Amino acid sequence: MKRLALILISVFVLWMTVNFAVPQDASAIPIPTIQFGVEDAGEPSTLSTALQIMFLLTILTLAPSILILMTSFSRFVIVLSFLRQAMGTQQTPPTQVLIGLALFLTFFVMSPVLSEINDKALQPYLNEEITQGKALELAQTPIKTFMLRQTREKDLALFINMDQGKRPETLEEVKIQSVVPAFVISELKTAFQIGFLIYIPFLILDMVVASILLSMGMMMLPPVLISLPFKLMLFVMVDGWHLTVGSLVKSFA
Repeated sequence: MKRLALILISVFVLWMTVNFAVPQDASAIPIPTIQFGVEDAGEPSTLSTALQIMFLLTILTLAPSILILMTSFSRFVIVLSFLRQAMGTQQTPPTQVLIGLALFLTFFVMSPVLSEINDKALQPYLNEEITQGKALELAQTPIKTFMLRQTREKDLALFINMDQGKRPETLEEVKIQSVVPAFVISELKTAFQIGFLIYIPFLILDMVVASILLSMGMMMLPPVLISLPFKLMLFVMVDGWHLTVGSLVKSFA
């Protein structure tokens, strides 16, 4: 009887929904439609505006890659990750904090480059003093100069030799397509070198604690569990964040 009652109630609720929720004159409800089409451009300016919008959307899509690969962001975030692993604090500081710190340090280091781009390329373009192509050409010069200062000659020569085009005679003639990958691998090597130097004092402290525990016969006690407070105390006593961040920023001077 309970099942029958539940079935009858369900049928009644369904009937009420169909009759009262949906209006009887369904044809009176307007149904929107979406249409896609390609029309001929009446004026060249219309096509130019569409191409500019497409170019802007492409730049916005590549913005994360530009931030990571053409600025100091990669060096900051890699070194800070090495520092966290060397201390053995697992997820402290959180990844969001490290990325945020690396991002603001990147803005601090890149501020002269951004100011130069704004003065020489963006503002003249907004004031309609130069064309879009000229603005892009002027904008890439400061950032290319910044990347070349941090790029090793060996890495730059690697991509110039692999390029089948005309050999550049000066640094100004080097293509941005060759500068970016050379800058990236140079940054990776520099970040790994700094990470190695950061690891050394923490590794020595781990070895000392492990030797003391072994001599005391406490082989079942993990050395990392004992060395972690000492590593934190050492890092705080030497003001590790000040030294690390200061050294990273000065490495771009």
